[in-house]
Amino acid sequence: MKIRTLTKAALLCAAALILGWIDSMIPLVPSVPGIKLGLSNLALLYAVFYLSPLLTVLIMLAKVGLSALLFGNAVGALYALAGGILSVSVMLLLHQNRKISVIPISMFGGIFHILGQIAVGTVLLGIRPMLVYAPWLLVSGLITGTLLGVCARGVFYGVERFEERRNA
Repeated sequence: MKIRTLTKAALLCAAALILGWIDSMIPLVPSVPGIKLGLSNLALLYAVFYLSPLLTVLIMLAKVGLSALLFGNAVGALYALAGGILSVSVMLLLHQNRKISVIPISMFGGIFHILGQIAVGTVLLGIRPMLVYAPWLLVSGLITGTLLGVCARGVFYGVERFEERRNA
């Protein structure tokens, strides 16, 4: 692995941690636990599009593990791990079709992240509480996934323009 690629992966992991920490301080809907912007997924989206699938998965695992150690707990890590595995898997799968842009990939990533969390919640809390929260969580995953996809499209455009100028 090239040093440049390893450095990008480390920076993306650090960015994901910082964005996740910032995200944890922004209460979107206080009455519905678990609804967040998912800012750290910007780093994972970048990895999906510009790094290998293996590095993308490793960044997600490092982000979940380090976040649990630094800011969270074991139960929160279970929710994040389930959501992360499903989300990254779906985004990598969709990205194989190069005709699908970052916005729908991000939307599906948000929805599948929530589905992973709902699965863990069902095991830990039972199906009844999750039936109450699931619609709210899924709508939030769709909305935040769309917003993050729009942001990522802008970031990708800027990065590509920077690379073009640097190589010119």
